[in-house]
Amino acid sequence: MHTIWKGSISFGLVNIPIKLHAATEDKDIKLRSLHKKCHTPIKYEKKCPVCEEEITADEIVKGYEIASGKFVILEDAELEQLKKATEEKAVEIIDFMKMEEIDPIYYNRSYYMSPNEGGMKAYGLLRKALVESNKVGLAKIVMRSKEQLAIIRVYQNTLLMETIHFPDEVRNVEEVPNVPAEDQTSEKELDTAILLIDQLTTTFQPEKYTDDYRSKLMEIIDSKRTGQEMVTVAEKKPTNVTDLMAALQASIDRTKPVEEKKTTRKRKATTKTKKA
Repeated sequence: MHTIWKGSISFGLVNIPIKLHAATEDKDIKLRSLHKKCHTPIKYEKKCPVCEEEITADEIVKGYEIASGKFVILEDAELEQLKKATEEKAVEIIDFMKMEEIDPIYYNRSYYMSPNEGGMKAYGLLRKALVESNKVGLAKIVMRSKEQLAIIRVYQNTLLMETIHFPDEVRNVEEVPNVPAEDQTSEKELDTAILLIDQLTTTFQPEKYTDDYRSKLMEIIDSKRTGQEMVTVAEKKPTNVTDLMAALQASIDRTKPVEEKKTTRKRKATTKTKKA
């Protein structure tokens, strides 16, 4: 399994060298945008709309918009210094709590944690302590130049880290429009709804749920592939203008010395004629 991050997790005086591995993967079917005329993939370029110039990576700086059209520029050195300052305390477990106290709206991404060299015993200690106490650890970690909160828990005998949102990243539920303040349901309607819920209640078996849309889309793609309903990218034709200009320039370069020789000969001949 590919390692995406190396570091250590600490709680108290215990330090655990660990590696992070992505616990989930995106299986969305990627569709390319093609030019309808020639089926060539569309190219997106970074271009300045004011200067009307294509921009290279070394011409781009980071900026924070404080008002419409007004930015504060942040230098790469400033961002790098801030990153180093926060990395030192990024992996410390700062609290322990019951998992039920954390609402799922805070969850972001999941990562498996494996022990790195010399971390086997401490890894096993933290795993057993979390199971026996029925608690999860709350830590801070810096990943991809961003400080994140993370929950460390046990999942099928493996330590799992789940990054979670900061409170100010969760939008205020009171801003959701048109939510009724009170329920306007009859007793009969409520009993019927509860009966329906009871009939559909089951244990969670993740393997029985599939992505039907993705499966049907792949069926369409496979049928077109086997039926040879495929298109080929059109080859880029050479620009005759460029070839013509190159030929003209070559012709000019070739004729320059000849013209100079002819001019020299004419001058000599004129001089001889005058003398005669």
